[in-house]
Amino acid sequence: MGSVLSLNNSRIEHHEVSQSDFCKRQRLSSDFCEENSRLIPSLPDEISLQILARLPRINYLKLKLVSQAWKATILSSELFKLRKELGKTEEWLYILTKVQNDKLLWYALDPLSRRWQRLPRMPNFAFEDESRKGLNALRMWNMVGSSIKIADVIRGWLGRKDAFDRMRLCGCAIGAVDGCLYVLGGFSRASTMKCVWRYDPILNVWSEATPMSIGRAYCKTGILNNKLYVVGGVSRSQGRLTPLQSAEVFDPITGVWSQIPSMPFTKAQVLPTASLADLLKPIATGITSYRGRLFVPQSLYCWPFFVDVGGEVYDPEMNSWVEMPIGMGEGWPARQAGTKLSVTVDGELYALDPASSLDSAIIKVYDYQDDAWKVVAGDVPIRNFTASESPYLLASLRRKLHVVTKDANHNITVLEADILNHLASFPSASSPLDDAIHEHAEAAAESETDLWKVLGTCSVGSAELVSCQTLCI
Repeated sequence: MGSVLSLNNSRIEHHEVSQSDFCKRQRLSSDFCEENSRLIPSLPDEISLQILARLPRINYLKLKLVSQAWKATILSSELFKLRKELGKTEEWLYILTKVQNDKLLWYALDPLSRRWQRLPRMPNFAFEDESRKGLNALRMWNMVGSSIKIADVIRGWLGRKDAFDRMRLCGCAIGAVDGCLYVLGGFSRASTMKCVWRYDPILNVWSEATPMSIGRAYCKTGILNNKLYVVGGVSRSQGRLTPLQSAEVFDPITGVWSQIPSMPFTKAQVLPTASLADLLKPIATGITSYRGRLFVPQSLYCWPFFVDVGGEVYDPEMNSWVEMPIGMGEGWPARQAGTKLSVTVDGELYALDPASSLDSAIIKVYDYQDDAWKVVAGDVPIRNFTASESPYLLASLRRKLHVVTKDANHNITVLEADILNHLASFPSASSPLDDAIHEHAEAAAESETDLWKVLGTCSVGSAELVSCQTLCI
């Protein structure tokens, strides 16, 4: 038998407690602790995990505040593995903007709830200025995107250091692979950066990843076989910018960078004179992953002019470069400063051609069989963007084409179009790549307003668009 001591009017009294009552209290106390340790009282954690996995991901931000156990579960890989098994993965759109003082801000759009989330700021970090190693000088910097004026970069190639030295930080590249965002390279005045930063949407944090083998600014990124490829860009040496032909690939599983063959820039090698070759600088002006290969359009620059010279294609199986099809290279639509933007949606390659008018544009698709770009949608509702460095962005989200732009009220506007279903609505179109809009001009004009719908808007003030990516987790 056990006993309990109690104080009552300074007297010590002994209350006898039966062994059965004592054991009962122990069981109740144990059950109470076990109940409180569960994610959801009265339910096994296995069932609770099934419930959490079925909830929309946008709710996880608040659900993490319920308890430490809920937070640990929501941040666990086990939960997102289960979501994948249940077919509950969600694809979000991530948009990078540049605000005053050249700072970067990321926004994420959940297309299901049409709600926006602002990502945490990318951290500052120190680096050693390669040109001043003897002084062991450290500088702090905030990475900014490629919307810095390309004119200043070109002037740097021509030795006009005054404009280049006044530049802050620019030229980083953006990629998305293995469920994470990557921000790569860029430069700050005298130094080209090797650094790589990774954003994990599950943990909602930035962390430093394995740096590239060399410093690059304005490089191009593409994804093949769940690996991140980086090609071209520029480096700075002896006060001048030098275009890069080299390329490398990052494996997010091993965290290792590997070299691949450099771009030959074949057409740049056949210039008639050495002086012309020294004057015209070959650069990669875009990149896209298409049909299991990387397609890289290229140009020759001599400020303020640029000349398209087609491009080259990297085949990962052959580990070699070949010349891009002529029609593809010559017809690839270009935006400001010759940069070429495109996106692959459900296996088809799309580009936006802004040349039609100041307040609208047209969508073209590349016909692989005919080696030609064909118009598939007109009158894209985009405002006058001639004064903007990054007037629009293209994205593939939920197997549909999206155009990201800013409206007259300084809101980010995400426009969605189901191009394939739009073309399929024309009875005589034998395939999605037929030039259906030209064949059905009147019908297309009437249905154009139905083609585009606003998926979401977000007020960002004077911020400029820089880049966008999609992640499916």
